[in-house]
Amino acid sequence: MTIFDDNIALHCELEKPSPAPARCPLVLVFHGFTGHMEEPHIVAAASAMRESGCATLRVELYGHGRSGGQFRDHTLHKWLSNGLAVLDCARRLDFVSGLYLCGHSQGGLLAMLLAAMEPDRVKGILPLSPAWNIPEDARRGELLGKRFDPQHIPETLETWEGLELDGNYLRVAQTIRAEDAIDRYAGPVLLIHGDADEAVPYRWAEEAARRYRDCALVRIPGDTHCYDRHLDQVTAAVRDWLRQQISLQ
Repeated sequence: MTIFDDNIALHCELEKPSPAPARCPLVLVFHGFTGHMEEPHIVAAASAMRESGCATLRVELYGHGRSGGQFRDHTLHKWLSNGLAVLDCARRLDFVSGLYLCGHSQGGLLAMLLAAMEPDRVKGILPLSPAWNIPEDARRGELLGKRFDPQHIPETLETWEGLELDGNYLRVAQTIRAEDAIDRYAGPVLLIHGDADEAVPYRWAEEAARRYRDCALVRIPGDTHCYDRHLDQVTAAVRDWLRQQISLQ
């Protein structure tokens, strides 16, 4: 399906559990920086969600996958606008009994920010390896290991995958206070993070878990940013946590 945010077409895939109930919770699933909806960890997490009895809506955001916009022009503000448009669409679906947000890496940061903006609509969030360090790193002059002058932002920055990123990405990131979003959201949180994460150090997960008021932190020993070693532990944690949340409704 396609959801429009102004003139930007967002490519999405809606899937229901089998057998499909008349009503069930829906989890919005966001990929990360340079990612897309068909990455193994995204597909596996969404499958576990459906096994728990939830429908899933995987979303490709501005400049990624088959959605509109160019990667170099994407910013967190554009992703937030996309996320709000998807939330508005999702809450109008007649089968939806409640909304959850899941995101990996930068998508995890997006889920954290959106939950703070709409705490009355979001029943719970599942940040996977959330890159909520991006704004603070941007203020210090670093992004994914690339150094820059935070007071004199370059017109373009080459990312670690050889892709160009407009300097406006960094300007926007510097203005975001992710800790304020964490403090604002009081709903349940499942935070999953590998302690060998090469992109977002595990200490960021520990700090987020301390700040959230109702957070279960699942540490995946020896695993990477995209769970290349123990994806089965991630999916089990997602499935069990969602089943518990549904039982409490």
